[in-house]
Amino acid sequence: MRIALCNEVIAPMSFPKQCEYAAKLGYDGLEIAPYTLSDEPHRMGAAQLAAARSAAADCGIAVTGLHWLLVKPAGLSISTRDDAVRKKTIDIMHTLIDQCAELGGKYLVHGSPHQRRVDPGDNRAAALGRAQETFAAIAEHAEKAGVVYCIEPLSSEQTPLINTLDEAARMVDEIGSPSVRSMLDCSSAGRMEKEPLQALVDRWLPKGMIAHVQVNDRNRRGPGQGEQRFAPLFAALVRHGYSGDVAVEPFDYVPDGPGAAARAIGYIRGILEALGTV
Repeated sequence: MRIALCNEVIAPMSFPKQCEYAAKLGYDGLEIAPYTLSDEPHRMGAAQLAAARSAAADCGIAVTGLHWLLVKPAGLSISTRDDAVRKKTIDIMHTLIDQCAELGGKYLVHGSPHQRRVDPGDNRAAALGRAQETFAAIAEHAEKAGVVYCIEPLSSEQTPLINTLDEAARMVDEIGSPSVRSMLDCSSAGRMEKEPLQALVDRWLPKGMIAHVQVNDRNRRGPGQGEQRFAPLFAALVRHGYSGDVAVEPFDYVPDGPGAAARAIGYIRGILEALGTV
């Protein structure tokens, strides 16, 4: 089980400095938001990707995967009625799959709430159907590239589409690809799910549905900075032999990005030590 930091938390630093800082704190890797590397992330070339991968390797950490996939360029959507926009979105998703593989990443987390809304005058069922078609369109490519594309359930105040693991699981089952799975975002799960985090792991991990985990409190701060307790979550992951990645993804940085990153890894390493995994 590797512990990664979502790199936008310390994005004011240059990427090499991000790698250096994360490594010094004790993270195993960085989970990259492509928009932090370029205003046109879909146009990043082989040289820029190689430089990023090398910067991480030089610091002894990995690029574990990608998230916040469709923030830039503006105007993308997996659920829109506009076929041209959806085609452009799918093309960029294909590009991101290749970029993830080139960076050495193992997964892509598709959250991107603003890019999966219901258009004015549209209905949720139709928008959900188009979203599923979009994910299905990249499934074969993800499998060939050796990465897992994760559909992230997000809380309803962020998006009306795919709010629970149950909804994501139905979509994953209908797509029927081993490379399209779901994942557990603890903040959204804390707001939307009826079961505690460890029960969600017990229920969904044995079914192969949870391919990644992001740890954050329901209050949007880092793990250990709110009401949720994460020791039972990690105990469940260990109990089930989870060997994927866990990424720290706060949204409200307290006291600031570097401080939140430092606090989170200390908290998590303490839990893992208590569980006897280190």
